[in-house]
Amino acid sequence: MRLTVSEQIALRSQGKAPSQLNNQRIAIYGDKATATSETKPLTWRLAHHDAVLDLATYESLRGFEALKMALKQPPEATLTTIKEAVVKGRGGAGFPAGIKWSLMAPPDGGPRYLVCNADEMEPGTFKDRLLMERLPFQLIEGMLISAYAIGANAGYIFIRGEYILAAERLNAAIEELRANNLVGDNILGTDFSFDLHVHTGAGRYICGEETALINCLEGRRANPRTKPPFPQVAGAWGRPTVVNNVETLHNVSAIILHGSKWYQDLPKAKGVVETPGTKLFGCSGLVNDPGLWELPFGYTAREIIEDFAGGMQEGRTLKAWLPGGASTDFLTAEHLDTVVDFDTIQKAGSRMGTGLIMVVDEEQDMVPLVRNLEIFFQRESCGFCTPCRDGLPWGVKLLTAINDGEGQVGDVEKLEGLTRDLWIGKTFCAHAPGAMEPLMSAIKYFRPEFDQKIAQAVGVEVIDAAANQQLDVK
Repeated sequence: MRLTVSEQIALRSQGKAPSQLNNQRIAIYGDKATATSETKPLTWRLAHHDAVLDLATYESLRGFEALKMALKQPPEATLTTIKEAVVKGRGGAGFPAGIKWSLMAPPDGGPRYLVCNADEMEPGTFKDRLLMERLPFQLIEGMLISAYAIGANAGYIFIRGEYILAAERLNAAIEELRANNLVGDNILGTDFSFDLHVHTGAGRYICGEETALINCLEGRRANPRTKPPFPQVAGAWGRPTVVNNVETLHNVSAIILHGSKWYQDLPKAKGVVETPGTKLFGCSGLVNDPGLWELPFGYTAREIIEDFAGGMQEGRTLKAWLPGGASTDFLTAEHLDTVVDFDTIQKAGSRMGTGLIMVVDEEQDMVPLVRNLEIFFQRESCGFCTPCRDGLPWGVKLLTAINDGEGQVGDVEKLEGLTRDLWIGKTFCAHAPGAMEPLMSAIKYFRPEFDQKIAQAVGVEVIDAAANQQLDVK
């Protein structure tokens, strides 16, 4: 479905983003016959209902069974189960949730917090929005179990400000659960108490970094903090805090129901990789059927693009693809048979990120495409450290000059220098290195497109003279 600009603006006023999630079919993989809590733990309930928005419906679909099971055993047992399941973080970093939980400082009688990172601002990513809008109770149950495991007594869902509908549905779910003794004091008659709040962010990409998110939650400027200390020791308001992604927390209840061994065996459906669990994979761009699919790890990019997303649109040929959002490295058609998994994508020269593929077709010019990405990263920099604050605008300036026919000999080399100067270990957080990933890979695979624009601007004679001069120097 394609909407006009005026229609998109009208939807925006209702809290619906231009991705049109509420106005197009979302192809969740599975149906009533095959989708169960054991086969599609994240989305199986959507095979029965378009959305599960009331407590009665959620409980009819095994809702809160896992919480009741967890409350009958010591918190340490729940933590051990999640740790043994090896739930890799679904926000992009892939750090195991169980290990993160186990690093939390021991209880000392003071407050302890659990924060859900729902600030989904990675370009090309819309998986968490789907989960929050259509399965709010599943997220909350996951948070309740997680809070019990780590001894947290208060929690926050830090949600992207544009996700108006998701915030409304989460707040409605929390109020219904509070009225039924599933949120608040002495939950289900036990000693476990946990209150939960939805906190709407002001729209900053940097809040995807957990310490910047915590600063924003406290009412401070969203700058990343120095680590250590890590949030598990000194997080929100100086107290022990765990921050997990929406999709990560959506896994928790199914793992408690079925156990860590079941979770680790899910990828055996493909038999290619050993990363436990399933993942919401997706594809956007000029494909025939963009959307989301819950799949076990082991599928290749080719299978996701061609079998699930319906392949490229008629007359279009795939040129490149980003594995998991704008802050990952471009890969090419030669990499299509790469399994979309944390380790294999890294070996191919990129990162899995959020697992939502963005395709680029042959007609798209890489120079303006990369420039648009870098404009986004420049705008979203918190400005705290000099390399990021000054380096990203310099990169945009060079890319704009090249694209506008004003490029000079040596501009591409300057861009390559930026990718080294803004790399990991040279900036305060991972924002600038993430911005450099699409740039360095675009130069790596599509350098002739950059050189051609510069040659058109200065003339082939100048290019040849510069090349000869470099040979003389050598």
